[in-house]
Amino acid sequence: MSPRSEPDIDSTDTTSDPQRPSDHVDGSGPTDTGINQPKLGFVGTLRFFWRQLTSMRTALFLLMLLALAAIPGSLVPQRTADPNGVVQYKADHATLYPILDKLQVFDTYTSVWFSAIYLLLFVSLIGCIVPRTKHHWQALRTRPPKTPVRLTRLAGFRTVAVEPDTLADGARATDAATGLPSVDHAVTRAMAVLKRSGYRVERFGDSVSAERGYLRETGNLVFHAALVGVLLAVGVGGGFGFTGQRLLVEGQTFSNVLGSYDSFNPGRWFSQSNLKGYNLTLDKFVTKYEERNLDALGQALDYSATVTSKEKGGEAKTSRLGVNDPLHVGGTNVYLLGNGYAMQVTVRDGEGNVAFKDVVPFLPEDANYTSTGVIKVPDSVPDQLGMVGFFYPTATKTSTGAYASAYPDTQNPLLTLQVYTGDLGLDDGVPQSVYTLDTKGLTQIAGRQSDTASIALEPGQTKKLPDGAGSITFDGVKRYVSLDVHDDPSQAWVAGFALLSTLGLLTSLFVPRRRIWVKAVPRTGAEHGEYDLEYAGLARGEDPNLERAVADIAQRHTSDLGVRMPQ
Repeated sequence: MSPRSEPDIDSTDTTSDPQRPSDHVDGSGPTDTGINQPKLGFVGTLRFFWRQLTSMRTALFLLMLLALAAIPGSLVPQRTADPNGVVQYKADHATLYPILDKLQVFDTYTSVWFSAIYLLLFVSLIGCIVPRTKHHWQALRTRPPKTPVRLTRLAGFRTVAVEPDTLADGARATDAATGLPSVDHAVTRAMAVLKRSGYRVERFGDSVSAERGYLRETGNLVFHAALVGVLLAVGVGGGFGFTGQRLLVEGQTFSNVLGSYDSFNPGRWFSQSNLKGYNLTLDKFVTKYEERNLDALGQALDYSATVTSKEKGGEAKTSRLGVNDPLHVGGTNVYLLGNGYAMQVTVRDGEGNVAFKDVVPFLPEDANYTSTGVIKVPDSVPDQLGMVGFFYPTATKTSTGAYASAYPDTQNPLLTLQVYTGDLGLDDGVPQSVYTLDTKGLTQIAGRQSDTASIALEPGQTKKLPDGAGSITFDGVKRYVSLDVHDDPSQAWVAGFALLSTLGLLTSLFVPRRRIWVKAVPRTGAEHGEYDLEYAGLARGEDPNLERAVADIAQRHTSDLGVRMPQ
């Protein structure tokens, strides 16, 4: 029999097949490959960017970016914490300083770019936490899911037969007709065992559905909420505090009033009434140097300052102030930032009158504490005096004839001065740094650019200045410390939120999220009411202990029923 011939139908003719839709395009014909996607529009674009910003991936990225953005703050001095260090950095890096200053690197934590990352992270975390908290709250109020029909495909599946041969000696039969623990009793005891193990349980007929691990998501939410708390505490609490710096020479006393600070950086909502009255006196500063190891000879091993503090209405108390060992006084923390040498000098003018008598701090330039400083004498007669000094704690001459310091301690102290006369510009009303001297317009009377060599003084020596400008006496050397006084009301809040975030993170890492089912399955055609107990579990995420947890529940449940588990 010859095969039946099929009618010749054009594949592109949609009218020849009534079952083919009118808009069907056959693959053999010409097709339109253009894809028409709906336009987002302005609102849709905003919604898209909002979802990207509030995703957990973006929050983690911003958190990492914030940590990276904080690195410059530890590499270069900050104006709020070490203004003198910024001045010194400007002198040492004249080319690089303007670039970094324009990028706000010296004000890292208040810069535009750091604040932008900070605010974006804050918004991102809030946007993540709110919807997840709502979803988590709904999940906590939701019943555990129904028991699956087949447990054999789930993790840790095992079955235990309940029949006369598996009953242990002394097992209590709750069904008098069968002599076995009844199905209802077995399911009820399974619920009790699971509850004692910390599971939420729900009975569905002859089975129990149990779940636990919602504390994992709770810990996750607590962790992220605590991060928001840290951001709020730092941002808001810092506005009520302040940071101040003071250079204190041995024997000098510092009072906690606004005018006593060398530099002061208040918070946005700081008030002078927040300053608690106290005095702080530097009694002595001692540095311990390495003296045995020749490879590290002269390296500082420890800094120790002995200070006497007295709060308003209280008694004087002597304390030790060291590196990473701040002093807590008057509600503030006093930190030891740096140290150096201060020159005690007396300058007499051309008429023999004392024009200057004070202690002048010098800034260390190297590891052996070669230090530089400036002495300004505006009250000298007939001309004002300006001196640029170099101090060598252990002076020694190099092969070129220049002085250098061979050791950081004062074993052979020497002070050299280059002396200038003229108008120092102190009466112009323009503030000047106490560590620099503008020599423009001044005349050098002692130093390299004059006919007289620099003046060299040892402690106790007095030398006359050229051209009848007067004399100078090097009275002695004292140590000074650079103190940072910090008041941050948010510290306790930050510590609390940090601890809370740690607890939340540990909870989210170590609390497993799992479900376990116990099901009683009657045997078909069983004459004496025998049935099987099935156990299985399911984990959300990785849970290497799931099978062991199912086995443990099965063991405890069958033991409670008096049923022997198969070996």
